[in-house]
Amino acid sequence: METLKYRFEQGRRSLAGMPQLVGVVGSGNLEVLIEPSPLQGACEIEVRTAAVGFGATWQAVMADFHDRWSLADARISINDMGATPAVVSLRLDQAVESLAGPLPKDVP
Repeated sequence: METLKYRFEQGRRSLAGMPQLVGVVGSGNLEVLIEPSPLQGACEIEVRTAAVGFGATWQAVMADFHDRWSLADARISINDMGATPAVVSLRLDQAVESLAGPLPKDVP
């Protein structure tokens, strides 16, 4: 198992509501817990993964996620069992949409 931590500063989109859990930990999948948290405008993400040695891939997926959503005051915990980057992005989007609604159409 490997634990990776990411922090993105100066988010613009806050979350409201109770913590949400999406996905299922299983072969080729992952679960995402997302919750509002007072982090001075930051978004913190902790990844626990069974796929050791993919830090650069996780960094790229997390940076893309932050570029897309720009979350503020959010804590995200990911438990991964070898999900592909596409599945990771899908689960992250599902988690955010459960608290913030869909991404506005005018946001790239």
